[in-house]
Amino acid sequence: MSTVTVPAAAPTLVVRTVTVDTDEPLLHLLPPGPVEQCASWVRQGEGLVGWGSAVSCETRGPSRFEDAREWWSAVTAGAVVRDEVGTSGSGLICFGSFPFADDSTEPARLVVPEVVVGRRDGRTFVTTITTRPELTPLETPGAAVPPAPPLDVAFADGALSPTAYAGAVAAAVGRITAGEVDKVVLARDLVVTSAEPIDPRWLLRRLADEYDNTWVFAVAGLVGATPELLVRRDQGLVTSRVLAGTIRRTGDDEKDLALAASLARSSKDLEEHEYAVRSVAEALAPHCSSINVPESPFVLHLPNVMHLATDVAAVAANGATALALAAALHPSAAVGGTPTADAVRIIGELERMDRGRYAGPVGWMDAAGDGAWGIALRCGAIDLNDPRQIRIFAGCGIVAGSDPESEVAESVAKLVPMRDALMDA
Repeated sequence: MSTVTVPAAAPTLVVRTVTVDTDEPLLHLLPPGPVEQCASWVRQGEGLVGWGSAVSCETRGPSRFEDAREWWSAVTAGAVVRDEVGTSGSGLICFGSFPFADDSTEPARLVVPEVVVGRRDGRTFVTTITTRPELTPLETPGAAVPPAPPLDVAFADGALSPTAYAGAVAAAVGRITAGEVDKVVLARDLVVTSAEPIDPRWLLRRLADEYDNTWVFAVAGLVGATPELLVRRDQGLVTSRVLAGTIRRTGDDEKDLALAASLARSSKDLEEHEYAVRSVAEALAPHCSSINVPESPFVLHLPNVMHLATDVAAVAANGATALALAAALHPSAAVGGTPTADAVRIIGELERMDRGRYAGPVGWMDAAGDGAWGIALRCGAIDLNDPRQIRIFAGCGIVAGSDPESEVAESVAKLVPMRDALMDA
């Protein structure tokens, strides 16, 4: 059963966006505050950060996306907006993240911050969102008190130890060989504890410093740096970045170039990638026109790993919003498998955990239907009841040619960003 939790009588929101003169890094503007009220969507210094909570919403179950769209439609319809900037990300916006599975015990979480600072094409703007009837200007925000690192960090296996994960991979390969599915993505988690509450701002800054070509995000305690853009809608233009097929970097440029070439020729990785690209194109087709899928992938180089990547482009049709497109794409083969329903069923049987919002859509949307949604990868979920604890995740695409020990090694590589971010510099 689906449920939606909203304020009993949501007040009218009064919104104002103005240009401000500051070159302070966006993530340095985030002030200390409750974990659930820290929001971010930043890549290479541009994007959006927000804090506070003017209004929020939780939705659950199979209709969580539709319930969220209905809530957002009601919020935007009643808002009074004065936007002096008029660009993507200005005006009324909402940050959100959604659980991977229909039956997850964790809800989707959406929050409209009280303050949002955005930067696009070098132009910085600030939006205030309030229930006050007057439209008051906001002073240019300054750098906030810097965050402190986690203390006495300890890591422990989550639902599956490395050995148990290898066994799950072997079981998945058996199911694939038996013809049940073509591909299944299996994840594992680590449980991390700190002596003091974990400040999401510390994680965001560390991730942005090391992985500036990813989207560094935070929504209601879910923090990470995803290389995978599920979908972006910008004035009707739609893009989606598909990643599937991974190899770990060595740190030696010459060796890494050779590894990149081998990745681009790997039949196992090319097969996995083809499944993922096909699933995205098929999901976009009912909602878009002029879909363009490149003939072959390129190799995306990240500090810790390299991925096969394809950028799919299209034009939104019939008023499809960014969130509607994200709902249509989720779960893609990159985080679920092929065929989707069978792969998700096997995930539930073999992973032995609730993914929560890991591998679900995460991002933002505006009142016009534009926005950007990534896949919540390379991330961790801070426990909102005990912020001294965080679960971090990594997943691997399993196909017929997968080797269990190699997949364990790949999962270890994918855990590196969050493991490193949790440690003192």
